[in-house]
Amino acid sequence: MAIENAGKASGLTSGAFATIAVACFFYAAMALLTLHFLRPDYAPATNFISNYAVGRYGWIMTTWFLAMSCGLLTLAAGLYTNGLRSIAARLGMFLLVIAAIGLVVSAVFPTDAPGAPSTPSGAIHDMSFLVNVGSIFIAAVLLSASFGGHPAWRSYRRTAWILTFLILTGFVVQFLTLHKGMPYGLANRFFVVVLFAWLFAVSFRLRAPPHEQAVKKLPADQ
Repeated sequence: MAIENAGKASGLTSGAFATIAVACFFYAAMALLTLHFLRPDYAPATNFISNYAVGRYGWIMTTWFLAMSCGLLTLAAGLYTNGLRSIAARLGMFLLVIAAIGLVVSAVFPTDAPGAPSTPSGAIHDMSFLVNVGSIFIAAVLLSASFGGHPAWRSYRRTAWILTFLILTGFVVQFLTLHKGMPYGLANRFFVVVLFAWLFAVSFRLRAPPHEQAVKKLPADQ
């Protein structure tokens, strides 16, 4: 498995992987927030965040995709290193890797500019968007379900499911607003915000020192 090989090759602990993931997600969050100020010509209600990759400061959005990709890869490696080995967990981590690859594709093939003719690059970007969103959502469901089977993660299961439900809400709203005249840009941002909440929450939980995880296991083991 690619995740297992990455963990063994690096020799990093789950906490180290989690720290790298947090750094990647923090950069991505700050980069996206900054782009809202740098490109006020892109109305949030009617523009996907991918549009920031077109035109001035497009390189910042490109680094956003790459940072998110790196964050997902290191988060998956950290979860595996932490001992999540159930079938649901493995599938969830595999889908995080798929999404990470898809985000690189999104970075390499930017979307079409608003109102511009369709291009092969834009079509590839749209396909990668569907793969990324779907993979991350299913990964969140599978990983949240797997937390109940791991003593160190059982106490976190409820929080994970609440955040996963918010991702589901964002996932549904995102596709319900894909019509002219609808605030699809706001729906896109809502999905990204709740996704960040899930990713940060899981990453910070993964960074908990081993003795804290041991304490959290006691109630379930007694």
